[in-house]
Amino acid sequence: MKTVLVGLDTDELGALVKEEGEPPYRGSQLSQWIYRHGVHTFDDMTNLPARLRTRLAQKYEVGRSKIVATQHSRDGATKLLLEMHDGARIETVGLPYADRFSCCLSTQAGCSIGCAFCASGLGGFVRNLMPGEIVDQALTVQETLQSGTILIDNRSHRVDHVAIMGMGEPLLNYVSTVKAIHLLNKELGIGMRNITVSTVGLPPGILRLAQEKLQITLAVSLHAPTDRLRRQLVPGMTRWSVAEIVDASREYVRHTSRRVTFEYCMLDGVNDGEVEARELARLLNGLNCHVNLIPYNPVSGLPFRAPSRARLRVFREILRGAGIQTTQRVRRGVDIDAACGQLRRQMKKVRK
Repeated sequence: MKTVLVGLDTDELGALVKEEGEPPYRGSQLSQWIYRHGVHTFDDMTNLPARLRTRLAQKYEVGRSKIVATQHSRDGATKLLLEMHDGARIETVGLPYADRFSCCLSTQAGCSIGCAFCASGLGGFVRNLMPGEIVDQALTVQETLQSGTILIDNRSHRVDHVAIMGMGEPLLNYVSTVKAIHLLNKELGIGMRNITVSTVGLPPGILRLAQEKLQITLAVSLHAPTDRLRRQLVPGMTRWSVAEIVDASREYVRHTSRRVTFEYCMLDGVNDGEVEARELARLLNGLNCHVNLIPYNPVSGLPFRAPSRARLRVFREILRGAGIQTTQRVRRGVDIDAACGQLRRQMKKVRK
């Protein structure tokens, strides 16, 4: 099997071409073609000598994924189902906003956590993704964007924000996730402060990430203010209590001086009551944090639904009244089943 180049940084590419008897600057050229131009083949690297392109093609491959399916939402969101070299399939989403273009990246094919309301784990866990497979998603969304398929105000933009919160748990694929963050920053030019890593709440991983002192945003998917309710909603992560997750988040703030975001998926009649809101406010008291309330995106076959606007408003105002910065995410891509894992699941059924 040939060595894949997506996932290697400029220094690593420089060392690779040096072994081929080429000057180090060829590594910078390779990096530019792979990460800034998003090419799929060595033939596209027109400023490399033909003899070098031939030698590289014999031993290496760029390593880009294949688009299997595409869905476009009326609100501009675009979901891509990508197939890796071994047939594993993952999802990524492009999200246009007025002031930025964001991309949601997966870190695993499938998921082992099994959140009760999420489609990602319904197809089971397949494997971790390599750093290049994570970065490839941003490259593929960028390619789709430049093709004119996705437009913002009738003009194309670059992917300049990334949320690592697609399929899978990033902190269970820690090494690949951190390497991908550095590649996104140094090779694709995406600012660290424009990169978000979302975890379901793995305290050892949060503490380890704190030691990296990266200026990224950490988003913790809490979804419940009590252990009893969280065990129901996040059955694959019962080893740690809600208090331990929040304590780890406090340590993250202390080490990085970065505010933590708590993601809270709002489920009608499950975790959206006044009691839960007050308990959440008590739990987060004094922590430099922000709560992002996420109205549920429906998943076929699961019994949950989003709360009414009135219930959302009451919950939101209780948190704000307690001095906690709170926003409510605008639901995107509802008409194309844009929640993580749904397109993969749908296409899996078609293949049977």
